[in-house]
Amino acid sequence: MAITYKWEIPQMNAHIEAEGESNVIFAVNYIYTGSEKSGGNDYTNSESGTQSYTYVAGDPFVPYEDTEAFEAVVIGWLEASLDVAGMKANIAADIQSQITPVNEDLYFTWMNPTPTPTE
Repeated sequence: MAITYKWEIPQMNAHIEAEGESNVIFAVNYIYTGSEKSGGNDYTNSESGTQSYTYVAGDPFVPYEDTEAFEAVVIGWLEASLDVAGMKANIAADIQSQITPVNEDLYFTWMNPTPTPTE
């Protein structure tokens, strides 16, 4: 099955007024999550960060609105300014390593409790 990707925007930072406009966003906090179902299990990984923006007077301005349409505008900003292909590749590689591990943890049983078996 293919990985499904999703943006979350938990917070944006805005100048109350800047360059003659109100609520001028200067930073977007994001979480980009990939998820896949395989063998009856759900696997996920995400990348998160903050992307900064600078509004210059005279540039097109989209006024802030608490709507899904505005969320789509902000996601468009993120997709235009971040390496989304690289993020997808990192997330996909991590999910693949969860599905088909290439490493394992080993323990000295006399020093640690018995590890929980993994599937």
